[in-house]
Amino acid sequence: MSFNVFSLNTHLEQAIRHCGYTAPTPIQQQAIPPILERRDLLGLAQTGTGKTAAFALPLVQHLMQVPGNKIRALILAPTRELAEQINEFICKIIQNTRLRSVSVYGGVSKQAQISRVRNGVDIVVACPGRLLDLLNEKAVDLSQVETLILDEADHMFDKGFLPDIRRILRQLPKDRQTLVFSATMPAEIRHLAEDILHDPVTVQINPTRSVKSIAHLLYAVEQGQKTDLLIHLLKDVEMATTLVFTRTKYKAKNLALKLAQSGFKATSLQGNLSQSKRQQALDGFKSGAFSVLVATDIAARGIDVTGISHVVNYDMPDTAEAYIHRTGRTGRASLTGEALTFATSEDGRMIRVIELVLDEKMRQQTATAIPFARQERVEPRIEIKRPGTANSPPKAKAAPKGSSENRSRRNRPASAGVFGLSGRSK
Repeated sequence: MSFNVFSLNTHLEQAIRHCGYTAPTPIQQQAIPPILERRDLLGLAQTGTGKTAAFALPLVQHLMQVPGNKIRALILAPTRELAEQINEFICKIIQNTRLRSVSVYGGVSKQAQISRVRNGVDIVVACPGRLLDLLNEKAVDLSQVETLILDEADHMFDKGFLPDIRRILRQLPKDRQTLVFSATMPAEIRHLAEDILHDPVTVQINPTRSVKSIAHLLYAVEQGQKTDLLIHLLKDVEMATTLVFTRTKYKAKNLALKLAQSGFKATSLQGNLSQSKRQQALDGFKSGAFSVLVATDIAARGIDVTGISHVVNYDMPDTAEAYIHRTGRTGRASLTGEALTFATSEDGRMIRVIELVLDEKMRQQTATAIPFARQERVEPRIEIKRPGTANSPPKAKAAPKGSSENRSRRNRPASAGVFGLSGRSK
């Protein structure tokens, strides 16, 4: 299938070729036709499936067909990086047209953004907080918006933006096209979609399934030895471009510093950075100046880097959906990738949930080659023993202290049985 089936105008066909696209992705195949028909749409798809082009191409087609002189399209995104990424793509496909797009988010000059809007724009790509600031100052007029797009709606909920979004909605005309895209569908987002979408088309591209080109590897490790394990892997495994996820911004910053001190080209992307520093980190990762980027889930929204070879879950994600979203940043564009998960003995339940979603077992990796002493002292899982019966075999006597049996137990690989995924009683 080619993009020709959508009957896009000549300018967009040229833009598609310029971007290097050869065939539409599944979400583009299913979403572009109803969006061109001006239908409302609910799109469920993970990162890396081509959502931005799925809504941007038909949006620009419509704007080019029907002239206007005010803000006619509003795209809301949860992070500065994602807003900038969307705006960059739109600016690329509207080159040499009369259309103008601007990104609006915090951390940079408000006055400069106001000036750009007042100079005339057709499309605003915004984070809700800064957009509300501009609305409160009467610097933005949304009364002529024809299309509203919510991207990464689930993470806008995670960041507490839903009240802001509802306030923004009151500034928009009711007669409009609305598109909602989300990787997952928590109840709050479903309720919002029901409120704002009219007779929508639903497009669902396996939102909780992993890309098949990704290998999922599992490492058993003590909490205090994760950094040693990561350094060991970065040295001994060919990890060209690596994205590492931590749970907190403090940990992201400190881990990146430790990696840099160990000689790796590493940086962090986390909420305490200024916008210029965040952009510097992201640009450096895209250009290859940094080969390792340590990020939190929130900060990583908007990272669109082709060719990420490895994703490392330094900290276990809170949900299986978050795991799919993290690991979906590798294995893109017909490339293969590896997702490495560091897990302690407390992570067994989440691993089982993730494996149910993956519909496959993660490949457990031994960590015995890691040069630190404590790695062998990871405790095996605690089995729930059933009460004995008359036919139960006699209990085995404990091996004498220092016996060869006890020595062999101490020398088992650290990953054996840690998560309760092997050796279950039948």
